Amino acid sequence: MLVRIWDSLVGLVFPNLCEVCGTTLVRGEKYICMLCLYKMPRTRFWEKKDNVVEKLFWGKVNIERACSLFYFQKGSNYRTAIHKLKYKGKYNIGLRLGEELGFYLANSPLYKDISMIVPIPLHPEKEKQRGYNQSEYIARGISNIMKHPLEKRSVVRTIYTETQTKLRTIERWKNVMAIFEVKDSYRLEGEHILLIDDVITTGSTTEACASTILNSCKCKISIASIGYAGH
Repeated sequence: MLVRIWDSLVGLVFPNLCEVCGTTLVRGEKYICMLCLYKMPRTRFWEKKDNVVEKLFWGKVNIERACSLFYFQKGSNYRTAIHKLKYKGKYNIGLRLGEELGFYLANSPLYKDISMIVPIPLHPEKEKQRGYNQSEYIARGISNIMKHPLEKRSVVRTIYTETQTKLRTIERWKNVMAIFEVKDSYRLEGEHILLIDDVITTGSTTEACASTILNSCKCKISIASIGYAGH
């Protein structure tokens, strides 16, 4: 009883707000309210082979499957939430959305033989500036639900690149050529890796990372992201 009273008093002074709509969260809700989770513009690509995210990688890199949790639409509050995740220190948004995506992947026959979760790494300097890697928090959430190990040591980013937001497709591809490296490839050998990014637009960064891994060891790769910003 005393704990509940204390929680209520703390909530009055420091209310927990939904990171999407800004309303006060109720008991049992974490970072995003149930209504915003219900209204989320889900892609349901984890149920579909040959979806548009998979097609981004056709003829470029030999992946197994690919999907995104929701459509990354201009003007959407969900897009704003991803901006908070990447640039405003709200890393717990990544954890919560990762858990949401992990639930669907854990129940999808298309992803049943995943054995390891690997986040797309940031360059150490950029991670130092930001304070964390947003894709790692998404990967943590997925790992919590799927119960597969999170491996964040074996793939590193060796070249610092500027943000890709305003680059065209060919510029994005040139910007990420040879920027990743695999260390201790034996950790990845024989695994079916789920490679995690925050938002996929052209897929160039994810393609570069997946290609580096596949060229370094014998394994399989599937891809998942929170947002899909393609057209």
